[in-house]
Parts: sequence; C-alpha cells; structure tokens
Amino acid sequence: MAKTIDYFFGIGSPWAFIGLEPFAELANRFDAEIRPFVIPLLEENGGIFSRNRPEPRRAYWTTDLKRWAAVRGKKLNFENRAGLSDPTPAGFTVLAAQLDGADWLGVTKALQSAFWERAEDIGNPDVRKAILSAAGFDGDALEARAQEEDIRNAWTSNTETAKAAGVFGFPTFSYDGELYWGQDSLPFLERHLAGEKLIA
Repeated sequence: MAKTIDYFFGIGSPWAFIGLEPFAELANRFDAEIRPFVIPLLEENGGIFSRNRPEPRRAYWTTDLKRWAAVRGKKLNFENRAGLSDPTPAGFTVLAAQLDGADWLGVTKALQSAFWERAEDIGNPDVRKAILSAAGFDGDALEARAQEEDIRNAWTSNTETAKAAGVFGFPTFSYDGELYWGQDSLPFLERHLAGEKLIA
C-alpha cells in the first residue's frame, strides 16, 4: 500500500529548514508521498514563538539549534536578522508552486536556505523573485500566482487541517494516525515507515 506523510511546516522555521533534506531523503527511501501543509505557528494549540519564551529557554533553544544544524551539515546565520521582514509571504510562494504542480520542495529549499544560511529578506517579494530565479524557477510567475485568492484559501484550509490534527510546532509529520513533532523525531518516523510503530 502506498505511504503518505502529511508534512506540516512553516517557511521561517529553522527546525523545518535543517530537517527538510533528511526528511525528503527518508520519504524517498520508503517511496512515500509527501503531502505538504504550509501553516503559521498555532499558538492556540500550544505553539510558542521563541521570542515569547523566557531568556534561559531562548538561550538553550539557540544552542540546541546550532548543535542540530551541525549534525545536519548546516550553518545558520544569526547575524543581521533584526531588519528582516516577516517570512510568512514566502509560504504563499511555496503554496503557489504546490498548487500548480511545480517543485514545491525545491522552492522551499531555495527560500529557506536564503533565509537561514544567508539571512536574506524572503519577506520581500523582490528578494524572493531573485532567489527563485537564481535557483532556476520563474520567480515573477510564482510571485504573481502567490497573490491569487485560492492561495489564501489554501493557507486557511491548511491551518484548519493542522489545528484539527493537533499540530502545534514545526516541523510535524503525520503518518498512519501518528504525529511526530520536530526534526529530531525522524528516527521514530523511520521506524514507523519500516513497520515498527513505537508506543510509549
């Protein structure tokens, strides 16, 4: 039977960024389809922005993120980020690619790499166009498509689906009735895909 993994993520999440490639490789290895859901952080379900956490927890969050980035072979740029725009509109660009059957995974990689490795302002449409064009996509067409109403409707639908599923953080993987939160839960997802469903 074909395997399908629902993938809930935010375009501005560093955890989603560093876990994207290993997740895609895992899904490919098990011949599983990835069904992407670009969403905002769901505070009503318990999601907490890092900026709203107490300083000791924020400091640990940053250290742990750097550790995991090193494990995943990524180098995150934490400098000069204060002036960056809200990256949420970049999620609409990913949705535009997805809804039109384009390479949403490639678009996501290009935008997240620019945001987290080079601190580029992916909230700015001109910056997004340049990033996507350099990556081999039609940046102008994707940006124009991202402004259409069905993209906003898809964003709302994705959000409602995530709420109903109990999603609260990024990234979250849903497979065979089980949720796995965080890129560090990929080993559990791997076992589940292999037929071993772990229950605490």
